Parts: sequence; structure tokens; C-alpha cells
Amino acid sequence: MAWAIEFYEDEAGKRPVEEYFERIPEEHVGKILQVLQMLEEWGPRLPFPYSSQVEGRLRELRVHYGHTLYRVLYYGDARWTFVLLHAFEKRSQAVPKGELRAATKRMVKDQDRKGGKP
Repeated sequence: MAWAIEFYEDEAGKRPVEEYFERIPEEHVGKILQVLQMLEEWGPRLPFPYSSQVEGRLRELRVHYGHTLYRVLYYGDARWTFVLLHAFEKRSQAVPKGELRAATKRMVKDQDRKGGKP
């Protein structure tokens, strides 16, 4: 069974990852979409260097476009759906704490909205 991908949506109807994609060059978004398609096909078996564990259920999609490194933080829910929580350009070795906090906060809100189902 193939996995689905959805964008996290906040209470105001905003989709932060989708909005981030609108701010970066189109060809960079194209590369990210290619790796997202791999995530749909492979599901949680998508190997490193495309996906890696970050913390708890939080994972990162790893995309390189030239010298630019993008990360999309996501988690898989019980509906066989990956929820894209937060995206950013990575400029340091570790995931910055602020980026991690934003994704974790969104994941908790998303789970609460879905009735607490992980």
C-alpha cells in the first residue's frame, strides 16, 4: 500500500511547508517533489540519505540542490499518511533547536486535532 502525503494545516488554514515552497526557486521545489514522490513509494523504508530519524517520531526528508541543503520535517500517522510539518534550508550540522521546536509543536497539534491518534 502506498503512503499519502499531506501538508500540516494550522487553525487559520495556513500550510507552512507549502508557503515555504512558494518562496524558494521552482527548480529547487521540483527536486524536493521528486524526493517526496520517493517517500510516497517507499514509505518508512525510504533509506538514508533521503530520510533520517530526528527525534521520537519526527523524521527529516533530506534534499540537496547543488550546495543548498533542504530539510522537510515530517511524521507518519496511523492513516498511512506522512504529514509535512516544517521546512527550512539547513546551514549547520545539527537540526537547529528552533526548527525542531516548530515541527514538534505542529506534530502535537496535528495529533490532537485527529483525536490523539499517533
